[in-house]
Amino acid sequence: MTLPSSASYKGGVSVGMDTLNSSVGYSAGAIRNEAAPAPEVKDRMVVQNSWLSLLVKNVRDAQKSIISKAEKLGGYMVDSSVNSPEGIDNASVTVRVPSEKLSESLDYFRSLGVRVVSESLTGYDVTDQYVDIQAHLDTLNMTKVKFEEILGKAEKVQDILEVQREIINIQVQIDNLIGQQKYLEKNAQVAKVTLYLSTDELALPYAPAQPWRPSVIVKTAVRSLLETLRGVGTAIIWIVVFAVIWLPVLGIVLFLKKKLSKPRI
Repeated sequence: MTLPSSASYKGGVSVGMDTLNSSVGYSAGAIRNEAAPAPEVKDRMVVQNSWLSLLVKNVRDAQKSIISKAEKLGGYMVDSSVNSPEGIDNASVTVRVPSEKLSESLDYFRSLGVRVVSESLTGYDVTDQYVDIQAHLDTLNMTKVKFEEILGKAEKVQDILEVQREIINIQVQIDNLIGQQKYLEKNAQVAKVTLYLSTDELALPYAPAQPWRPSVIVKTAVRSLLETLRGVGTAIIWIVVFAVIWLPVLGIVLFLKKKLSKPRI
């Protein structure tokens, strides 16, 4: 904060900036740079994310069961979608469940599938990030208190406005850091589980254990053939539908060509 070279205090005494700092016990720079002691960490804060690819008999039934189970465990559905390309149902469901019930929820989700095609569970420790934020918060709160002490002693309007601006700026930083802390706390308390469901193994996102599998190649070739036949069929339908336009035009062209090709006598 940049304050004028002198500030008036109650009692009618005008003092310089050095006296102002010494009367409070902190300079603006000292207030900003003083670091609060880092709190001791008792429990680690870990954010957990899990992904499952399930081959299921009925996609929509499995989708409903997943959402219902998450809600019964005290969690909630984040997003869900179903699509049916080529008549094959596929779905993706993302839910959040309490971290302490993640194992129970995963066991249930696995039981819904004919087979678990792939599974992944990751966790990353945000404890140090949380502790750093708390240390920064402690420093900002200490800084705010000192500026409030300065505000209580200042009498000049310019000084008051300067200090108030600093306090508002500090409060904005405090609110932002508190928001970050709450975000970390919430993510650590509820684990995120994303599930991919399908009745066709090839529609699921996973890396096959075997790089070359004849059965998979046959399925892919058949699917490609069906796509080609579908494209040809679609083209034929378009040609037939638009025959009301191109057939008369073709007839006129052939008629004119035949007429013009006749030798003149």
